[in-house]
Amino acid sequence: MKWFVILAVLALLATGGWSYWRVKNRPTTTFRTEAITRGDLVPNIGATGTVEPQEVVDVGAQVEGQIISFGTDDKGKMIDYGSTVEAGTVLARIDDTLYQADAANAQAALDQAKAGVTKAIADLAQMQAKLEQAQSDWERAQKLGEGDALSQSDYNSYKAAYDTAKANVGVDQAIIEQSKASVTQAEAMLKRSVQNLAYCTISSPVKGVIVDRRVNIGETVVSSLNTPSLFLIAKDLRQIQVWVSVNEADIGNIHADQPVSFTVDAYPNDTFHGTVGKIRLNASMTQNVVTYTVEVNTDNSDGRLLPYLSANVKFEISNHKNVLLVPNAALRWYPEVAMVEPSERDAVLADAEKSEDKDGSDHGPATRPSAQHREEQASTRGMVWIVEGKYVRPVKVRIGESDSILSELMSDSLRAGDQVVEGVEDLQSADTSTNPFAPQMFRRH
Repeated sequence: MKWFVILAVLALLATGGWSYWRVKNRPTTTFRTEAITRGDLVPNIGATGTVEPQEVVDVGAQVEGQIISFGTDDKGKMIDYGSTVEAGTVLARIDDTLYQADAANAQAALDQAKAGVTKAIADLAQMQAKLEQAQSDWERAQKLGEGDALSQSDYNSYKAAYDTAKANVGVDQAIIEQSKASVTQAEAMLKRSVQNLAYCTISSPVKGVIVDRRVNIGETVVSSLNTPSLFLIAKDLRQIQVWVSVNEADIGNIHADQPVSFTVDAYPNDTFHGTVGKIRLNASMTQNVVTYTVEVNTDNSDGRLLPYLSANVKFEISNHKNVLLVPNAALRWYPEVAMVEPSERDAVLADAEKSEDKDGSDHGPATRPSAQHREEQASTRGMVWIVEGKYVRPVKVRIGESDSILSELMSDSLRAGDQVVEGVEDLQSADTSTNPFAPQMFRRH
């Protein structure tokens, strides 16, 4: 029993010693690497927008009244959201009782005006007959002259009768013109009344799809200063647009016919494509941020894109085929001096000091360049790090265009498949567990 205890203690000490040696001698830092790849790079500008019908018609009411019924579509169903309509399809009817009465009154007024013209013409004929009689009497009186055959009073009477008859003819002619004007006015009033009566039947002016119905049966529409909107019709949903709000800082990179891709939440796994149609010049400002609306045209022959869906849009700035690609994280990462290959440290420190001098700050020789300065350098030149043993070695490269994940890499010394460092993982050195199967904890930088 005594020997068994001694052997157990020795085994425990040996296991503990081995665990301590393993922990003490294992590397404390592991470099996280990613491979350089070759592929296509499509730098883009991201923005958000809304799917909109390319052309919509707002159908309103031009008269007041109560909606008494809706029309039917080509399938015999009542007009509603999504109904397909043709030009001339009845959409709704307004109670026309009052407008029928107005039309009847206008017709009666026209008939009365026409009767007035007829009467005036008859009166004129009668006055012309009297004028002819008065003219004959006056001419005979003038031949006889004043004397024994014709007294002075009779002579004057014939003259007055002639003058009166001539004046009455002129009056009747004026009455005829007035009556004709009354007819024209009555015809206009009748036309107006008939048109208002026709407005009680609201028809579609175009072929399209009902996007919105804004009225119900029994509701009264009031047409005053503004025409009330009853229906919104999209003329053709096979061609649709995305209205995208683009920041003023990016608008200079947008142009007509530019390729665009976008996604919508309704189909998260599908990517749709289109082209820039035009840039609207009426910019808007929200919280001191100026944005422009860009119209993107896209084909919707399959009808999947519905009006007013939210869209995540990417404007294609350029397209680089079959180029070396490096993760942006690898371009942003910079090691501590102790991680650098000893033979490279002096050069790295010199570069760091030069970078800090250009950046306008002095943080000492061991300070790494600021992230902002490195990002500015990445637009033309940059640096990546490759692992050599337990250290890393710098490789200076040229950097082309970039998207949110990858950048184009131009280097004569690097190839596709080469591993570059994009971060480190520090293993927890204070691992005192004697269980070799215990999980090994590490800390990320």
